[in-house]
Amino acid sequence: MQRLAADLGVDRTTLFRWVGNRDQLLAEILVSLGERTFADSVRRATGSGPQRVVDALGTFVQALIDAPYFRDYLRRETERALRLLTTKASVVQHRMVELVEVLLREEQDRGHLPHPLPLPDLAYLIMRISESFIYTDLITGEPPDAAKARTAIAALLGYDVANEPPRRRRRQP
Repeated sequence: MQRLAADLGVDRTTLFRWVGNRDQLLAEILVSLGERTFADSVRRATGSGPQRVVDALGTFVQALIDAPYFRDYLRRETERALRLLTTKASVVQHRMVELVEVLLREEQDRGHLPHPLPLPDLAYLIMRISESFIYTDLITGEPPDAAKARTAIAALLGYDVANEPPRRRRRQP
């Protein structure tokens, strides 16, 4: 924070007034990057209903797995990162769940996504599944795996991914 304040030409007190503490600043940066990555994933998604949701979330998970800056941050500050990214108090998780809910609502409003769970609960579950496979190396030591996230989300939505052609990994620009 001290270096950032110096780069901006303000004192630390002013910076803290602007952004709050370091965790709040990091959370806002993560939200900003996450929103852009998610929007890009939704734009690139194909199909409708469960297929579109699975494609969008699979692409999103893969983009986070492939993003070197994100993986470096996770390795450097594992505990803080997981707290900022995955806890209910986190603005990051709250905002990502909201974005998933918007996608689900779009598909439901088009008549392509009947589901017995309320959309906020379904969005939360989908985000938790996504997180499980994005951060699995930090939690269990296994490598992150977007294909497993896709399969788990598809199962939750009643969509059979077994008949899809193999997915090519999409790299984050």
